[in-house]
Amino acid sequence: MPSPTVTEAPTAAPEQPAARATTRSGRKAIPFEQANRRLKWALLTPALGFVALMIIFPLVFTLNLSLTDAFGAVNANNAYIGLQNFIDALTDTRRFWPAVWRTVYFTVGAVLLQTVLGLALAMLMRRAFRGMEIVRTILMVPLLATPVAIGILWLLILDPTNGIANHLLGFVGIPPQEFLGSVSQSLPTLMLIDVWQWTPMMTILLLAGLSTLPEEPEEAALMDGANAWQRFRYIILPMLRTTLLTALVLRGVDALKTFDIIYATKGPGGGSAFEAETLNVYAYGLTFDYQEYGLASAVLVLFTIFIVAVVVLLRRRTGRTSA
Repeated sequence: MPSPTVTEAPTAAPEQPAARATTRSGRKAIPFEQANRRLKWALLTPALGFVALMIIFPLVFTLNLSLTDAFGAVNANNAYIGLQNFIDALTDTRRFWPAVWRTVYFTVGAVLLQTVLGLALAMLMRRAFRGMEIVRTILMVPLLATPVAIGILWLLILDPTNGIANHLLGFVGIPPQEFLGSVSQSLPTLMLIDVWQWTPMMTILLLAGLSTLPEEPEEAALMDGANAWQRFRYIILPMLRTTLLTALVLRGVDALKTFDIIYATKGPGGGSAFEAETLNVYAYGLTFDYQEYGLASAVLVLFTIFIVAVVVLLRRRTGRTSA
């Protein structure tokens, strides 16, 4: 018998790529994501351009001015003298390098104290307690006033003759102090004023970091018999390290640029003996008191390089810790 023929199923035609949608005018339609991206950059470009211009133009202008002998007027026909202003600044052992040392001393001392006190206050306020809202409100008070107002307030408090500070010290048998009127005490006093003003900010930053930490590792350590210091040293502090270093970067850069309080309390030059003159105060005096615009610009360029170097070092430290 002849074998029945087997009918082969027709093979399906290969799928053709779907044609891109077109508009009524025949143009290819732009995908939604691409259109959204273009719109985003179209809206952001003017703002980004304006911000870039506001950052780049002063930097370029200051750098150009630092290479000239500008004195008395910025708009005068100034001659280019190359790196002479930088050489004069870097070889100035009477004003520039002492100002560098004071800037470092003020920044490191103030930020370290603010970090220790801020972390202690954050740990105390980590758990809810009665009156916590009142404490937080009082803690925010130093951040509400302007630096100039704070400087004037502390001038009155620390007045050697009529200030309340010496009256309070007299109750515990400490003789009157000169505070801001003393060459040796001015910078430490200004550092303590800065600590009083900015410790609340460090407390808020570290308290926010503490609120995001998981509780399980600390609870496990407590079950294993670890005391409060051991839980803080080996559990909380390592988990908080990234937040801590970020707070140090933010506050450290801000402390490097401190000007208002120093100028409001000590005046031009940081005092008659330049005892509180930091780089900011030194550059301000060169600009507005002596009108040495070229040299002042060179000092500002060096100061900017110094700040950028500090930020890069701290950010690298933060990156290694996070890794």
